[in-house]
Formats: sequence, C-alpha cells, structure tokens
Amino acid sequence: MAIPSGFLLIALLVLAFLALFLIIPVASVFYSAFVNADGSFTLGHFAAFFHQTLLKESFFNSLFVAVAATFFSSVIAVPLAYLTIRFHFRGALIIQTLGVLPLIMPPFVGAVAMQLIFGRAGTINLLLDEWLGITLPLMDGLNGIIFVESLHYFPFILMNLTVALRNIDGAMEEAAVNLGAKGWRLFRRVIFPLALPGYVAGASLVFVKVFDDLGTPLVLGITNMLAPQAYLRITQVGIDDPLGYVISVIMIGFSILALWLSAKALKGKDYSTLQKGGNSLQQRSLGKAQSIFAYAWIAAVLLLVLSPHLGVLLLSLATVWSYAPLPDAYTLAHYSAVFNESQGMISNTLLYCGLAAGIDVILGTAIAYLMLRTRLPGRQWLDWISSAALAIPGIVLAIGFMRTFRGIDIPGTEIGITTTWVLIMIAYSVRRLPYALRSCIAALQQINLSLEEAAASVGANRFGTIRRIVIPLMAGGMLAGFVTSFITAAVELSATIMLVTRDSDAPMSYGIYLYMQSASGRGPGAALGVLAVVAVAAGTYASHLIVERASARQRPVRASLETT
Repeated sequence: MAIPSGFLLIALLVLAFLALFLIIPVASVFYSAFVNADGSFTLGHFAAFFHQTLLKESFFNSLFVAVAATFFSSVIAVPLAYLTIRFHFRGALIIQTLGVLPLIMPPFVGAVAMQLIFGRAGTINLLLDEWLGITLPLMDGLNGIIFVESLHYFPFILMNLTVALRNIDGAMEEAAVNLGAKGWRLFRRVIFPLALPGYVAGASLVFVKVFDDLGTPLVLGITNMLAPQAYLRITQVGIDDPLGYVISVIMIGFSILALWLSAKALKGKDYSTLQKGGNSLQQRSLGKAQSIFAYAWIAAVLLLVLSPHLGVLLLSLATVWSYAPLPDAYTLAHYSAVFNESQGMISNTLLYCGLAAGIDVILGTAIAYLMLRTRLPGRQWLDWISSAALAIPGIVLAIGFMRTFRGIDIPGTEIGITTTWVLIMIAYSVRRLPYALRSCIAALQQINLSLEEAAASVGANRFGTIRRIVIPLMAGGMLAGFVTSFITAAVELSATIMLVTRDSDAPMSYGIYLYMQSASGRGPGAALGVLAVVAVAAGTYASHLIVERASARQRPVRASLETT
C-alpha cells in the first residue's frame, strides 16, 4: 500500500528535528572525544583522563555516589512499598502519596535547606550535640550528596515496585505458603523475585539520575565528580578542551550501560502470573506491637523525606537562620524581593517551558501516529531516537549544542544562536520529548481503529479524520504530556547552567542556583524554590485531573461512535 506523501513529509520533518538537535550534537561530543586537533583518530584523550588524579577521583566518586544513593533509596523504598501493599492499615494511600512528594522538588533546591537541618551546624546536630554530645556527618562531602539524592529519587523505586507488587498473583504466594515458606524466606524467595522487574526499573532510573546530576554537587560545593568537572572544563578551560568531551562520553556510556544491565538482568526470566486478573497479594492485619513499629518507622521515613520541603519553606520565611535549630525570626520580604527582582525569570520560565512542551506534544503526536497508524518503513526508529534522550545528560546535550552551533547566526540576523534563549528552549524540548511521547502513544493506543474506519466510510479523508476524531480523543493524553514536559523542564538546571549567556535570559532554575551561591541570597532563592515547587505540584495535580476528566468524556464519545 502506497504511503501518503503527507505522512512521509511529516516523518522527514520529525527526523530532521531529531537529527539537528539530538543526533548531531551528541555525535559532535563523541567526535571531539576521539580526535586530535588535526582531525586524526586517537584514544589519547581517554588515557589523559585516567592519568589525571582529579578526573580519576571524580569518576570513582560519581560511581560511588550513584551506587550508594541507589542502595539507600532501596532501603527506604522497598520496606515502604511492601508494608503498604502487604499489610492492611489506615492511611496506606496517603503514605504512598506523600512518598512521591520528593519528586516535585529538584534536589538542588532542597540541598541548602538540608544543610541547615542536617549539616554540622544544622538543627539535628545542634540538638544532638547539646543533649548527647555527638554529631552525625550526614552532610559532609559526598555523604551530603548521597543523602540528598537518596531522599529525592527513592520514589522512582517506590512507584515501580508498588505497581509490581500489586500485579503479583496471590495464588503463587499461597502455593509457597503451602510448601512451608513464610516470613523473610517467603519475601526473599517468592515475593521480591516476582516484583524484580519493577524494582530494577526504578533502581536503574535512580542510578542514571544520580550519576548525571550537576545541580546538587554544585550547590553543595562538591566539584570532584564527573558532571561538575565536565561543567568546569568547558566553562573554564574552553569549548575546545577534549577532556570535557571525554567526561561527557563516559557519562553517556554509563547511563546506557545501567539501562542495558537492568534489561539484561531480567532477560530470559519469566515474571508473569499464571492467572490473568487473579487475586493480588492477600493483605494481612498487623498485630498491635507490629502496628506500632510499622507506624513509627513509616512516620520517621516520611518525616525524613519531607524535611527538604519543610526546610526550604522555613528558609524562605527566615530573617536569619545560622547556627540555630530554627530561624531567629520570620518575614515575607524574600517573596517580595523575588517578585520585584525575578519577574523576568518567572516569565522566561513560562515562555521557554511553554514553547518546549508545545513542541514536544506536536512531535509526540506525530511520532505516535506514524508508529501506530502507518506502515512507514523504519518508523520505530523515531521512537527509539526520541527515547534515547533519556540516556543523554542535560550537561552533555548542552555541550553538544555549544559545539555544534558555535559561530552559527540566526538566519537573517547577525546574532549568534548560542547567545540567545532559543537553544535553552530547544534543550528543554529534546530532554522532555520522551515524557510527552509516552503520553501521546498511550492516548492513541486507547483509540479503537474502528472509529477512524467509520469516519473514512462516510467520506472523511485521512487528515480530516485525524483533526476531527483522533486529536479530540487524544486531547487528555496530549494535555498530560504537555503538563509533564512543562513542569519537569521548569526545574531543569544541568542544561540551563551551560546555555544561559546573560541574566536577562535566565529562567527560575538558574535564578535559584545564583541566589543559593551567597548566604544573603539563600532566602530569596528558597522563596523562588517554593514557587517552583508550588508550580510543579499544581501542574502535577492538573495533569491527573485532565487525564481523569478526559477519560470520563471519552467513554460516552467512544460508545456513541461505536454504535453509529
């Protein structure tokens, strides 16, 4: 069957966007890491990397922090998921909801507040020193990064593992109990292995996110890690420094390796249930002593994971908070300062993220339709290339942009594209495209093909059917993709910090980082962080609300179309 020329043109335009703003910039990073100044191939840059003590130390520090943060995230998430799914007690849904809240605050926003609570002169250590004469080095050096990242990213494991535990067939547990398995042995030999796909998916995401994070180490003043070193090499040594590209390649390589190992760990093993739709794990009641222990442990965990939010809120209201368990006094002056001084940052954020999310929805809808509704050769590659952005750290993409578009002017002007906000917006779009794409694919998969066939049978052409049938039915998923892309782009720092060339183009995430660089700016920085968290939380709520209402509207629409 002939492929309509319109779909071929759309596919070429999508591919051109991905090639220009993803494939070529990343390829330029790889190219620069493997060639000499004269263009000849070399591995000497990698040898130089491992011969420099600082860079070698940074590599092992990043690896250690990523592994340790994944471990401690698991320590928090696995018992929390198991308790809320396995046992019956009040507040399980609230606990699971609160457990996801850390994701709405970027780790670099809460890092300074965590220092004020858990640092050497923070609330906890001041009280421990006064009462017991001891202090805990929770925020010292790499410990601080591990602590902050673990509290921020553990929800990835919690969400995936919770879903996996819910999908376990209860008949398998009953069979194991009948054969004598119980307690820890039952969990270790039966339940957790069956939920392993969910755990591995979450753990691999935690590893990749922590390994690539730039904002948290910079805010905490730690530079002997890979992401900060890549940033410093390019900004201080220069865009032609080959070691900056070597670091970027290593970061991409380990991101891809982590995702590949997670897939390989599950390959060749069957985790499916025997009865589709069978009963899930039977919830059991806790004894009185067990309930007290469970509630006490969960309360401690939730208090810990919500401490960054409380700390940022207190810091945003504090007049002075230094060497004291709590602020000396409270004020709204920081919020007033933010609204007076940072209106440009707020409007820039709305502009960049709105345009980026709009581009993502357009691209996501186009790719989803090409994949699911056409027979275009190689259409699956559009999905694979778009999804590959997940494995590309923001700082690496930004370095690739600076390398690729250096010296290129905006058509019709003499303004260099690297000196404008355009690349910031495009970086947001490329980095968040996988989120919008997944939403659009899920929305289109729920639309029965017979609805489009019915429209065609009464004379509607292909594009008319898309405009009047497909797009309205996909609206909920498209809006959810827009909101997801928008709110996650609003707190992007790693690409932003490399691409902002003047303060007038800075978005909120960059403003927070700048404020946090000085003690006097921490209050306004925290106030700006609170506004960012409120925006992300409102966007997340709106996304869920949009999806629910769209699904409710689509049911009668589908029913009426199917009976027509």
